[in-house]
Amino acid sequence: MSLLLKALRTIAYAVLPAEVLLATCLVGGVRIPMAVLAVAEAAMALLLAAEGFAYLRLRRKGLTRREAVSELVPVSVLRLVGHELRLMYSLWLWVSRRRHGVGPGDRSFGHARDQAALMYGFTLVCVVETVAVSYLLRHWPAVHAVLLVLDVYTVLFMLGIQAASVTRPHVLSAKTLRLRQAGHVDLLIPLERIADVRHELRFTHEKRDGELDLQVASQTSVTLELSEPVVHVGLLGGQRPVRTVRVHADDARAFAKTLREVTNGECAGKAPVTPA
Repeated sequence: MSLLLKALRTIAYAVLPAEVLLATCLVGGVRIPMAVLAVAEAAMALLLAAEGFAYLRLRRKGLTRREAVSELVPVSVLRLVGHELRLMYSLWLWVSRRRHGVGPGDRSFGHARDQAALMYGFTLVCVVETVAVSYLLRHWPAVHAVLLVLDVYTVLFMLGIQAASVTRPHVLSAKTLRLRQAGHVDLLIPLERIADVRHELRFTHEKRDGELDLQVASQTSVTLELSEPVVHVGLLGGQRPVRTVRVHADDARAFAKTLREVTNGECAGKAPVTPA
């Protein structure tokens, strides 16, 4: 079965880009020989049939739906698709004034305020670009249609990043601290592992082993030192242990003070540290 899965992934890496290229050419008005189209569609149909057969085999072996899909699709692809879906879902949460992952009795701490102006500025630039490109390409309807879809999605993507930051705050529950950044970082830290908390405003960060910087508008304001490392999972699924985590919060002093109070450990009596 493992050989079949490897073969399917190899074929998919060749067929799917070719299918996207053919679709782009057709939308752009490029004439494609019927024989080429027939071969491409036949290859796509065979790939889907083989993927369906492999999925059923995996389900019969006792795998869950999620596990079966994970076997068929590379983790990096699944995580990228999941990230895009989270951004779009965050737009709905934002419009409906709801928050994700904040339960009864949990305390939440926002972290999106300081990046709002930057994100709205980028979004405005994308909107202006969309209007300008639409005007310049008004005589080429096929090309205009393709670029319009891409431009509109770019605007939604930019808004989705801000929406995810607003609707996915840091969450402090009875036993864990959940640190988040937009739709791509979701780090759970058991409270007993927090050894030190300090208010520390930083605008420069160097990438080092064992450290994680969750920057907002290029700044972090609260530093956590852990007694034991936790595993951070990157956007594409890469994992690495971290013992120092720097994050940002809209009210960083209140965030640090609350953490010191609830951890009740050696960090409980320390005063906030603010570098000059």
